[in-house]
Amino acid sequence: MNRTTLSLIAGVTALAAVTGFAAVSSPGTATDEPARAAAHLPVERTTLLCPQPSASDLAETTYTSFTPVTEGTENGGRAELRPATKNTKSGDKPVLNPEAPGKPVTGDASGGEAPALVGTAEGRFAPGWTVQQTTEVAAGTGRGLQGVTCTAADTEFWFPGTSTGADRTDYVHLTNPDDSAAVVDIELYGKDGALKSTVGEGITVQPHSAEPVLLSTLTDEKQTDVTVHVVVRSGRVGAAVQALDDKLGGDWLPASTDPSGGLVLPGIPKDATSVRLVAFTPQDADVDLKVRLASPSGLITPAGNETLHVKGGMTAAVDLGDITRGEAGSLVLTAPDGSVPVVAAVRVLRGKGDKQESAFIPAARPVGTRATAVDNTAKGTTLSVTAPEGTATVKVTASAGTEGGAPASKTYTIKSGTTQNIEAPSHPEGTYALTLEPESDTPVYASRTLATTKDGVPFFTVQPLPDDRGTVAVPEATEDLSVLQR
Repeated sequence: MNRTTLSLIAGVTALAAVTGFAAVSSPGTATDEPARAAAHLPVERTTLLCPQPSASDLAETTYTSFTPVTEGTENGGRAELRPATKNTKSGDKPVLNPEAPGKPVTGDASGGEAPALVGTAEGRFAPGWTVQQTTEVAAGTGRGLQGVTCTAADTEFWFPGTSTGADRTDYVHLTNPDDSAAVVDIELYGKDGALKSTVGEGITVQPHSAEPVLLSTLTDEKQTDVTVHVVVRSGRVGAAVQALDDKLGGDWLPASTDPSGGLVLPGIPKDATSVRLVAFTPQDADVDLKVRLASPSGLITPAGNETLHVKGGMTAAVDLGDITRGEAGSLVLTAPDGSVPVVAAVRVLRGKGDKQESAFIPAARPVGTRATAVDNTAKGTTLSVTAPEGTATVKVTASAGTEGGAPASKTYTIKSGTTQNIEAPSHPEGTYALTLEPESDTPVYASRTLATTKDGVPFFTVQPLPDDRGTVAVPEATEDLSVLQR
């Protein structure tokens, strides 16, 4: 065989290895039939990264794993969650090891020595695999409920809403799942532009390790509102910010969606007592962001906060107070003509006086094909869905619980421009998963809030629900023998 023939065979073989399937047409169809849309097939492998949960000796952490049942998968496969850092006291024993898709499984850890974790799912466990890390800290800096959805590794992250202020202890957690070192730059932007820092450049994250970086060690400037930009020079990492306050509790701040001229921050709790919006544009141009609230009755422009002026390369912030006023709500931000891309997040407070707790909601990606929230219980779970551009329908499925019950589904209609808090179709025993599947073409955004009360303090945490990346687009391969004659 000549080199061209070998290249053709290798290309088709590689495609089949990645996706598990490639459709190869009979000879001659390459020119006889029009191009066909790519098929969406279940992924065969998923890797997730969970940051180190807490440094507090009072921390109690629960890990919850769930894979939705997906058509078209093989019977085999496995999933497990193991320490990212080798030679830890927990050794190489999996934190959890799911037995089958369709039913959640939990694991736990206590104290401040629990490591960051790397999770791998293969075969029937891979499509839509979701892992939630929820930590309760009874007292001290950051006391409250801290939740984060474990995410895939990437090469760039934006975190508006961080702080280097004296009352905050904010860490960027970097986790490297690969066999080679990753090199990372951390850039900080405050109200007047880039903050002076030299130690944020060229941070090395060793293979199979995690590195928490305290933001206040990267700069001498103390600022209330800071945007963090994580850029990976080589390799890839998982990144999340742990934002801890001396008096107002704390939570994880996930990365904002990529800079865009239109953003949605879904699921602000209806009893929020204070909402602080933080935004940043990486461009040199200024922008007046239009601010609207998607309420249960439609889009509302908050009086006195119709726009937020964001200067190029500078972080802007505004206090919106109790903007939701006892109703479900999501923020919708729009740049004129979508010409200036922006990232954004809000810090939300619940409670009053010395009994306040905080959580963060970044600008989110749309749900897409399917999204899943895990670690839900019969009490204290709120699912919030918004459709800012048009009326949408969404199917919600509650899974079987860790202690029993059967899955149940229900379809809901979300009116254009509104946010609705959705009651779960059922409340299985123990912990269960909620899976969202939009049934219309209108973009849908969602988040899930977990809440409980401890000594009069309203502990809570909010996670946006992006697409679970359970499928991959696979182009149809056609056999074109004419390449053998070239």
